[in-house]
Amino acid sequence: MSRPAPLTVARSDQEAPPVALVRRARAINRALADVYPDAHCELDYGTPFQLLAATVLSAQCTDVRVNQVTPALFSRFPDAAAMAGADRDELEALIKPTGFYRSKAESLLGLSRDIVERYDGAVPGRLRDLVTLRGVGRKTANVVLGNAFDVPGITVDTHMGRLARRLGLTVSEDPVVVERDLMALIERREWTLWSHRVIFHGRRRCMARTPDCGSCEIAALCPTAPGARVRR
Repeated sequence: MSRPAPLTVARSDQEAPPVALVRRARAINRALADVYPDAHCELDYGTPFQLLAATVLSAQCTDVRVNQVTPALFSRFPDAAAMAGADRDELEALIKPTGFYRSKAESLLGLSRDIVERYDGAVPGRLRDLVTLRGVGRKTANVVLGNAFDVPGITVDTHMGRLARRLGLTVSEDPVVVERDLMALIERREWTLWSHRVIFHGRRRCMARTPDCGSCEIAALCPTAPGARVRR
């Protein structure tokens, strides 16, 4: 039996990815689309501001827990203007179950005031504007853009970073570099759905400590799966 050809994996210092890597990344995306046809943002929200606030709260916290907290939070502070004037103690009490509540309260107050003072109370719909808000980085901005404004973006959270490296789509630990590497592999129109699919897979199959490789639907495309026929 002939040996499988070595797998071409991403190198974060190259200008353009190999064609074989692009094809494999897009095959992974198609396979995940079949497995998770209803992949979506699992945070509950009604407006761009509410999604922004919920995404800030989701740092080092599960979406399930955030969704338990936000109904009371948004009932009390439904928009940027209301949250900008929130009593800090009250705000901290409302979001305490999400963890790191003091720093999250500071971010929520800061970004709300930025939105009120600089954007007339409306969440901006451009990446370059969103990342100027206090407490908002590229990950949070891409969540908001992709889901509230239908602007394609790749969300590099812990699941995305872990799976991208396991799948050989990047070698970087830097979220910004991971995002750039994936942008070169996946069609722009697919960036937001790709993010949802990968995050779904990371939560349901390719967990951090105990990945379920035996049942993984994309194991044949993964160089780190046991017995993989694609190799690094």
